[in-house]
Amino acid sequence: MSEKHLTYAGSGVDIRQEESTIKALTSKMTYMRTGLGAPLTDIGHYAGLLDFGEYALAMTTDGVGSKVLIANALKKWDTVGIDCVAMNVNDILAIGAEPVAFVDYLALESHDESFATQIGEGLRNGAEFSRMSIIGGETATLPDVIKGFDLAGTCLGMVKKDKIITGENVQVGDVLVGIPSSGVHSNGYSLVRKIVEGSGHSYKDPFPYNDSTTIGEELLIPTRIYMEILDVIGQCEVHGLAHITGSGLLKLQRVTKLGFDISDPIEPNDIFKFLQREGNVDELEMYRTFNMGMGFVIILPKKDALKAAELTGGKIVGSIVESGIRVKGLTII
Repeated sequence: MSEKHLTYAGSGVDIRQEESTIKALTSKMTYMRTGLGAPLTDIGHYAGLLDFGEYALAMTTDGVGSKVLIANALKKWDTVGIDCVAMNVNDILAIGAEPVAFVDYLALESHDESFATQIGEGLRNGAEFSRMSIIGGETATLPDVIKGFDLAGTCLGMVKKDKIITGENVQVGDVLVGIPSSGVHSNGYSLVRKIVEGSGHSYKDPFPYNDSTTIGEELLIPTRIYMEILDVIGQCEVHGLAHITGSGLLKLQRVTKLGFDISDPIEPNDIFKFLQREGNVDELEMYRTFNMGMGFVIILPKKDALKAAELTGGKIVGSIVESGIRVKGLTII
């Protein structure tokens, strides 16, 4: 175990600095198309929406991040394509849209057919589960820029305009239904790698909580794709949706300015217990960095909460309050 408390910022990813960079970047994005294709939302929600007549088109873009370095360490690349699809699809779902098409971007230091086959296998599996087509992409060979590889993608979704869910209907007293994650998903890996590399463990060592797998294999478990959200939208009155990714529960602020009281959280996966122990990471930092076992949150009236939990394998974890984000009395913000 590390003697000092490790943090996400200390591993090289400062969320506040990242937000400042995003503000500087988007401050120059002032041109807006009008008519068909005009934006329906401001930059900053999970997905951007474009006017397309009766429908809105939703678009997202995201990548796998430094999780690819663990895939390289194990020479196991067949799951990171799922992560690439999942990170995009889950953001599409978080605005109430259905994913329909995907394009990928693979930047390489050098070419290897076995590697490419595994990447393609993961992308195919993710797209099939998401019920959408991969319609193209780009492969770039950049030996002077890329060491190893980088994988990212863009997803297109669609939603009828009267079915868009932005969080504007969220109100105090609404219930939070949390849905379990499959693990770390594809966020916080700069901190994950710093913890493992400083712990004396190898990615190929047995995972202490399950010696039938390795630490690396546990960390490569692909991001869960939450397609059941579409069933919930079809059967329940949904007020808001949140995909919990990098910066953990701080992501809830994307949905509403109201507060979240998570009084009965989902039990974190064993991998989070391992990371917290080995990195001596405090509880607040864990919830501000990782999903901590809850990868998606549905906000809806109490009358529909049990139905939503049943459809997703989730559970009621708390409710909407006036302000702040709290987990069992721990103040996140």
